[in-house]
Amino acid sequence: MNIKNITYIAVTALLLPFLGCKKELTTSPTSSVDEALVYANVDNIETVLNGTWAYMHETFFTYANPGYTTILRNSDAMGNDVAIIQNKYGYKDSYNFTIANNQTRLGAIWSILYKVIDNTNNIITKIDASAGSADKKARIKGQALALRANSYLNLVTYYQFNYQLNPQAKAVPLYTTPTVPSSVAKPKATLEEIYQVILADLTQAAQLLPDYNRPNTTKYKINIDVVHGLLARTYLNMGKWDLARENALAAKKNYTYMAPEEYANGFNELKNSEWIWGQGQQPDQSNASYAFHYLDVSSSASYYYSFMADPNFKKLFDDTDIRAKLFLWDGLPSREGYLRYQKFKFRPDVTADIVLMRSAEMTLIAAEGYARTGNLTKAAETLNELLAARKATPFDLGTKSEQEVIATILIERRKELWGEGFSLSDILRTQASVIRKPALGPDGQPLKVTVIAPDGSSKEVFAKQHTTLRFPNSTDFVPNSPYYLIPIPQTELSNNDNLGK
Repeated sequence: MNIKNITYIAVTALLLPFLGCKKELTTSPTSSVDEALVYANVDNIETVLNGTWAYMHETFFTYANPGYTTILRNSDAMGNDVAIIQNKYGYKDSYNFTIANNQTRLGAIWSILYKVIDNTNNIITKIDASAGSADKKARIKGQALALRANSYLNLVTYYQFNYQLNPQAKAVPLYTTPTVPSSVAKPKATLEEIYQVILADLTQAAQLLPDYNRPNTTKYKINIDVVHGLLARTYLNMGKWDLARENALAAKKNYTYMAPEEYANGFNELKNSEWIWGQGQQPDQSNASYAFHYLDVSSSASYYYSFMADPNFKKLFDDTDIRAKLFLWDGLPSREGYLRYQKFKFRPDVTADIVLMRSAEMTLIAAEGYARTGNLTKAAETLNELLAARKATPFDLGTKSEQEVIATILIERRKELWGEGFSLSDILRTQASVIRKPALGPDGQPLKVTVIAPDGSSKEVFAKQHTTLRFPNSTDFVPNSPYYLIPIPQTELSNNDNLGK
């Protein structure tokens, strides 16, 4: 982290208006508040925590980098199943694996994660000495620990290859105490060192949050279910399958699957029964909603609608699956032949809540955990629980091997979690290769499809599909390629000589 030039946001700069806790925050920040006063009592510290969350989600770097959703959109753009419209503003550099050239995006991702880390470091180290009830201090400290763990989990996921490949590989700097002007910039820590901090943070958070009950409208607040979900993701990355499964099942137990008809409602509502964690939006606080300008390919209010689907992705679904009904071949002149996947839609007021964790993801983690430990019957049973909710054809285990079951679960992750930020992270986690192939018809020739024009007429056109099928150096996609990793921003490399150590 650039210690010399770090913007200190731990105290007054984070006293921002924030959705869902508007009454809890100072809406007119000032630089004159003494730090000792801010951390003197637990109510002020909660304001810092809420402001940290607001900074994380509501900070624009550019229109293509609206807070934390930048990381999620980048992950999907670099994966298999999103076919970016190249002449649209947004994520074409990520799609083309030239993200290293986009210093604004690199700086945005780095700043979001490390400024959240620095702020939570302040909370974690100072809250015990503050005035206030023990219960409230436990809740806030637990939430800060989980939020710090989430930032480090993103860093180890995207800045180095998977833990299972080499736990001693160096990733990013590790800070667990607040930075001050005299702080010395640190070298990269190993994956093992960072994962141990993540696990320690989440384990402590789980001990501090078991009795916290949040309203259904405040799912941005971290509770024990979110902590279990983050533990499930962490253990999945590490290849600790039993622990991943156990935590996934614990995370999802209070969240029922949405009704089949709800799947087409736009994935924009915090109150959805499947959502474990999310960021709420409203007209006067809606920066994070800007991500829907890329994801929403059907609303007239959407500016860029660039996240189209690969035609080969459509082939993964059977006809009875409710998710298959979201596909539509675009007939508008400017988008003719692109495949819309109409999963995400703005609400009428052009806002949309942001999903960060769902019970469906936890079901898939549990199924994978069972499969990778050889319990194929239980893996199939767990997978079929989700498929039944989606009215998809049940998975028939038969005599399938462990690898065949795992492959099926990984494909189901692509189908269920499309657009939610898991594409690149799964490729890195499983040490797989990006798969982008031409879309061909039954005759082996480029796929032709029927589109409906705005005037109701129909015609046959060639399907638009992936335009980037290789790395920028013209080599084929391969596992564990440096092109998959997010580079450290040049400003950090220039200001921290230790990053090469």
